[in-house]
Amino acid sequence: MQTTAILGTGSYLPKEEVPNEEVAAPAGVTADWIERKTQITSRRRAAPDEATSDLAVRAAREALDQAGIDVGRIGYLIVATSTGDSPQPPTSCLVQDALSAHGAACFDINVVCSGFVYALAVAHSLIALRPGSYALVVGADVYSRILDATDRRTAVLFGDGAGAVVVGPAPGPSGIIGFDLCSDGGASRLIRVDAGGSRLPASYETLAAGGHYFRMDGRGVTDFVMKTVPPVLDGLLDGAGYRPHDVDVFVPHQANGVLLTELIGRAGLDGARTPRTLEKYGNVGSASVPVALDHANRSGLLSEGDLVLLAGFGGGMSIGACLLHWSAPPAPAARKGQTS
Repeated sequence: MQTTAILGTGSYLPKEEVPNEEVAAPAGVTADWIERKTQITSRRRAAPDEATSDLAVRAAREALDQAGIDVGRIGYLIVATSTGDSPQPPTSCLVQDALSAHGAACFDINVVCSGFVYALAVAHSLIALRPGSYALVVGADVYSRILDATDRRTAVLFGDGAGAVVVGPAPGPSGIIGFDLCSDGGASRLIRVDAGGSRLPASYETLAAGGHYFRMDGRGVTDFVMKTVPPVLDGLLDGAGYRPHDVDVFVPHQANGVLLTELIGRAGLDGARTPRTLEKYGNVGSASVPVALDHANRSGLLSEGDLVLLAGFGGGMSIGACLLHWSAPPAPAARKGQTS
């Protein structure tokens, strides 16, 4: 069976930096409180004329450039997002049009912060069915448009951004080893946007009640992550014949710095190199894992053959993990507006 691999990475973070001081007052907290509770010091905010597809296009171009793959060779274009430009059409189709990726089949995936890993698994499977094909996988979110500035549980955490990878035939022995994807719908109320869908369509009443804002039970999410994520990671590693101490680079969803530190210890991954982008960019939802991966790539944290473990977790509730041997060529230094 053909091995697939990540051939290039890219990311885009909007230019506007939003420090803790700006989001603290409306949320009824202090800048120091935010940093102590989350380890976040700033986040990025999309410009008024930027939507999710715009961020996705910028990240996608970076990944294509780094991989050296012409956009005309892309057979599949998958966008993981929970903040698409609109309910319809799929944001991926807007990205396709902007990139002129006219040969690509396009679709979106909404698994919130696990979405990128889920999309990567789908791309891997599709390429296996059509050997020699390539996929462009993007994680992008603009959470600033659905946050309640007075809700300290969410307003201080989230930022906007996009990350992307090109996936295709592995150039050598390295490549994707396997995935583990799982969901617990019984915990779905922990992360949600209540209104705007078929159960509570948009109305004056839903707007007045704040039903279109993103809501999260932070304590419940932390408990879910600590209970469920380490066993999933351990099971994926064990199934491939590895243990946590074998992992060279761990790329987790950048949800919260305090949670991240606890998760690393709970999963026995203290010895792995772990990129941390949340301090500067906050939680960027579906973009979190690919932005952190691009940061690791462009900062020299990744080397050929490294055993890399990706982990997304979030709304649904859902978990997505991917194990791979790194194979992408060294990336050039980040440019202005990119992760660094």
